[in-house]
Amino acid sequence: MNIFSVIVDNLGVLIYATLLYTSPLLFAALGSCFSENSGIVNIGIEGMMIGGAFTGASVAYLIGHPWLAFLLAGIVGALFGLLHAFATVTLNADQTIAGTAINFIAPGISLLLSRTIFDGATDTPPIKESNMIPVLFNGVFDGDTVFSRLMKNIFNIPATAYLVFIVLIIVWFLFYKTPFGLRLRAVGEHPRACDTLGINVTKMRYIAVITSGFLSGLGGACVTMSIMNQFRPVSIVGQGFIAIAAVLFGKFKPQGAVLGCLLFGFCTGLKVVLGQNEFLSAQLISMIPYIVTIIMLVLFVKKSGVPSASGKPYIK
Repeated sequence: MNIFSVIVDNLGVLIYATLLYTSPLLFAALGSCFSENSGIVNIGIEGMMIGGAFTGASVAYLIGHPWLAFLLAGIVGALFGLLHAFATVTLNADQTIAGTAINFIAPGISLLLSRTIFDGATDTPPIKESNMIPVLFNGVFDGDTVFSRLMKNIFNIPATAYLVFIVLIIVWFLFYKTPFGLRLRAVGEHPRACDTLGINVTKMRYIAVITSGFLSGLGGACVTMSIMNQFRPVSIVGQGFIAIAAVLFGKFKPQGAVLGCLLFGFCTGLKVVLGQNEFLSAQLISMIPYIVTIIMLVLFVKKSGVPSASGKPYIK
């Protein structure tokens, strides 16, 4: 195999891995955009992803319907979002502490249910390939030419990698082209002024936080139903926090968050390519996404344009 073929093959793997690892981050980041723009800090994204990851893998294994499992994963994430909204909006609890509690509760419930359902195991059994999220264009690019291999790497990816960009367009349209989006962003900036204009601040924040949980649950299911084939206690491993960092990097805008997620997805894809070629030690390679996360937070957190009412309970 000549050097050109090696470069093209590695490029294909890099693009494939970037898109694959971007999808769960982007689902969670879009969810975070809803919550943060409404004025509710949600660092419980990680826990909501874990709940969705466990639900998706379990339902796909037990029932065998991938899209039903994917939807139920979002619903479980939404339930954790409802819990967070009740604590922060209704009870005016400290939003950071409430989010931290979600990050403890969700893994605990997931492991408890896993041990109960699967005979004491913390890992769910592997999902059959037919019950995973289907791969689009499967079998279309099956040739052995350099071009065919490149197209196979780029296009033979799970459907969720395409679906998340459709969701991105819908979220952008909601945020900037509808009255709902205007009210959502206004509630995050001046809730008292919104209240005097007849906008139900409590209702808007509940909708935002529950939507945040739903999208985060979908992101967790992407991990266990597209990237892996089962749930493990380390399935998510900080991806919720990386999604939050992408939102900070993107200045709380969906179109900015996608750039941050693509950057982190690219770093993970680079980790895959370097790991295949053994250029660096496995430990150094595994550090790449987290080092980039720290650098992005240091460089952009002060310029992120946090909504004025973010983290501040609104008492009518």
